[in-house]
Amino acid sequence: MTRLEKTRNLILCALFAALTAVLSQIAIPIQPVPINLATFSVFVAGGVLGAKRGAISQAVYVLLGAVGLPVFSSFSGGMGILFGPTGGYIVGYVAAAWLVGLLSARCHGKAYWFALSMAGGLALCYLLGTAWYMVVAHTGLVESLLLCVVPFLPGDAAKIAVAALLVPVLRKTLSKAGTAVSV
Repeated sequence: MTRLEKTRNLILCALFAALTAVLSQIAIPIQPVPINLATFSVFVAGGVLGAKRGAISQAVYVLLGAVGLPVFSSFSGGMGILFGPTGGYIVGYVAAAWLVGLLSARCHGKAYWFALSMAGGLALCYLLGTAWYMVVAHTGLVESLLLCVVPFLPGDAAKIAVAALLVPVLRKTLSKAGTAVSV
């Protein structure tokens, strides 16, 4: 990989970390977990950047928040958020982007395959986040699912539908511009 390709990949990872930070602020602040658009960025990052770079972009986002920058929902940041009830979902962004990228490598530009890969990434994020929520909040599985998963399913389905249509377009555009990211 040339220096130029490395620089392009670094810039794209940084842009997706920034996009996640911005979309985290577009939120409906319900408790215990706010509804926001961050997972949309996670889906697109994994689909466009691939497993490794998608995960790196989200790890950068998580690290920025961990050191206290206000990148998490409601302009929050710090280790307290990561160790709080929503921390598992935020850390789950890294795993979700990785899985979306891994599965998207086999999508051959088909939106429905991208949607399935994103649904898999979301399921992994839900698994990690809900498990962490159960530990922190001392709740059972059913209560946690009713609070932290069920209310989000319609919105997440809409995010997946839009992201699955957008990713093939972005991949094609980046390829034509000579900035294709090897996935």
